[in-house]
Amino acid sequence: MTTDTLPPAPPQKVTAAEPASQFWRVDDARQTMVLSAAGDRLPQVTYWGARLPDAEDLPALHAASAYDFTGGMLDENPDLSICPEATQTFPGQPGMELRSGTGAPLHPSFRFANAVQERGRLLLHYQDADNALGLQFTFEADAETHIITCQTQLTSEEPVHLNWLAAPVIPAPQYSNEMIDFSGRWCGEFQMNRVPWTAGIRARENRTGRTGHEHFPGLIVPCVGATNTQGEAYAFHYGWSGGHRMVAEELPDGKRQVQWGNATGLELEPATEFSTAPLYLTYSNTGLNGCAVSFQRHVRDRIVTWPKPEIPRPVHYNCWEAVYFDHKLDELCEIANRAAALGAERFVLDDGWFGKRDDDTSSLGDWAIDARKYPDGLTPLVDHVHGLGLTFGIWFEPEMVNPDSDIFRANPDWALGQADQLLGRQQMVLNMALPAVRDYLYDNIAAVLSTHEIDYIKWDHNRVLPTPDAAQTRGTYALLDRLRTDFPAVEIESCASGGGRIDFGILQQTQRVWLSDSNDAIERLRIQHDAALFLPLAVTGSHVGPRHCHTSGRILDISFRAWVAAQRHMGFEMDPRELTDHEERVLTNATAWWKANRDWLIQADILRLDCPDPAVIAEQQMTPDASRFVVFAGKTATSNQISPRPLRLTALQADAMYRVGLVNSSDMSRLTRGTPALKDGEITVSGAYLMQHGVTLPWAFPDTMWVVEGERL
Repeated sequence: MTTDTLPPAPPQKVTAAEPASQFWRVDDARQTMVLSAAGDRLPQVTYWGARLPDAEDLPALHAASAYDFTGGMLDENPDLSICPEATQTFPGQPGMELRSGTGAPLHPSFRFANAVQERGRLLLHYQDADNALGLQFTFEADAETHIITCQTQLTSEEPVHLNWLAAPVIPAPQYSNEMIDFSGRWCGEFQMNRVPWTAGIRARENRTGRTGHEHFPGLIVPCVGATNTQGEAYAFHYGWSGGHRMVAEELPDGKRQVQWGNATGLELEPATEFSTAPLYLTYSNTGLNGCAVSFQRHVRDRIVTWPKPEIPRPVHYNCWEAVYFDHKLDELCEIANRAAALGAERFVLDDGWFGKRDDDTSSLGDWAIDARKYPDGLTPLVDHVHGLGLTFGIWFEPEMVNPDSDIFRANPDWALGQADQLLGRQQMVLNMALPAVRDYLYDNIAAVLSTHEIDYIKWDHNRVLPTPDAAQTRGTYALLDRLRTDFPAVEIESCASGGGRIDFGILQQTQRVWLSDSNDAIERLRIQHDAALFLPLAVTGSHVGPRHCHTSGRILDISFRAWVAAQRHMGFEMDPRELTDHEERVLTNATAWWKANRDWLIQADILRLDCPDPAVIAEQQMTPDASRFVVFAGKTATSNQISPRPLRLTALQADAMYRVGLVNSSDMSRLTRGTPALKDGEITVSGAYLMQHGVTLPWAFPDTMWVVEGERL
């Protein structure tokens, strides 16, 4: 065939040049996160895990991570972007649900505007010109704590209604069979749930208006084979106090996404700017403990602001379970005397000092000192406590009001929700979004703080909101900000029926959390063990409760109660007048041990141990350089086997020698008849031995604790 008989060439398709793909990475010494964007589309996290080499070829990595597809599908896998868009045929939960000011649904499609990256911080800006919307994402890696903090912000030229906005959406690892999230209840906080990954959504939504016992905003995704001490794990915490939503979804193509944000529908008014709370992320190659240590250090060293960092954490005494509402000055002074003799350094006056507060049915909101109980005001009690060398703390529940109160009768419109709502503990919630409410509370709290030398507030929150509302949380934060600005030396504890408001958002405003209203040492042992996945010792209050526990009815030995409290920020919350001479000696000795060791314990990492005996809950608190540690091994039930199984330690220096001894050998039962070396004194063994074989402890009854100290030679 000659050339002049060839068919004409087909026309060439002319297309606009595609924008260049973009790549970013966020690193610390332990982990790398890579974000990749095809053209000017929203980026997706194409890698998050162990630290990659600095010379890693990010375009090659992006290409290598692309999923294949087959028949019966779309012609391209939709991006699992950091804010998945319904307009991109995304088959799962979108990252945003939005309506215009008139109520019409909006389906944004964002395109790249600009990016700024410096010193471990990445800011990405995207725009939707058609809907006049802007979207900003921030990622910031902490080189020392190994926490990546990220956040999403939405802006609009016109007010819009927001139903859902996710913090940057993160893919979950494929090499994982399960996820660990957290539920709970009053006196039963931080219950770990292991849930298998399956097709579809695992959603947790807290609509109580506070962080909640029921849905702690944390998630851990362990890879196959991970334990407390080994393997890979990925962890998330959403730092917001007003109700959240978590979505963990396995998509039809096998990808997995994790979304966090404020609970849906929390923004009741249209606005031009919305922001998620910070989402805290970390990757570990040393099991769940690697995640836990990162969170513990980040809370202690980055989030909490300490009023007096040079002062050691004081041993608390709280009078609640000694007197409840029955305040008598002479009895409180006697109790303070006894608490000081036991080693207490701070006396906290709990509920019942104000209004006509003889029970929980009245006077919340009337923050005037009760002249019936305190005819000369609080000054005589405060002076007596200071005379003993103790500091003074006081209880408030500022966000609440009883219908039977002077302030509610004068301002019924200050209450949040409908007039015929269900009450909780005979109380309603004040509308903290109202400036007049915040001003009233500030004036009353400031009056007490200004006229007395008070260094501590126990800030309670004893009922859920009648309806979730983000403005309520922002109003509470604003009041706390104002008080902390004007009274910077006052420490604040977050209490909400115990552990109902524990999150990194409230810890930006406070310095301590009351982990649970349960002072039952068996319950506390488990609760604080699981809470240590996120919380350090420095902020976690734990008190020695009454011999006959008021919340469980159990009677537990003083040694067990004392050592469980000594695992965290120690205190007492019983009537010290009930103690026998023996109980006084035991508690005084345990308290003295805690005070002698607290300086290094405050800086220690809490490492959960993998126990071969399910009857034992054990942890190792250790200095970051592995030079010193203490092991608490609590036995909560009868073991199936006769002899205690050796307990492996973790993260020690393998080739170093450690001197190890039993702190509380006086607690040994006469039924322990063998010859473990620790019964007779200290042992000197290598870190390798302690990690590979473990420490062999004496036999013990249930509801007892062994305390083992170790020091590197």
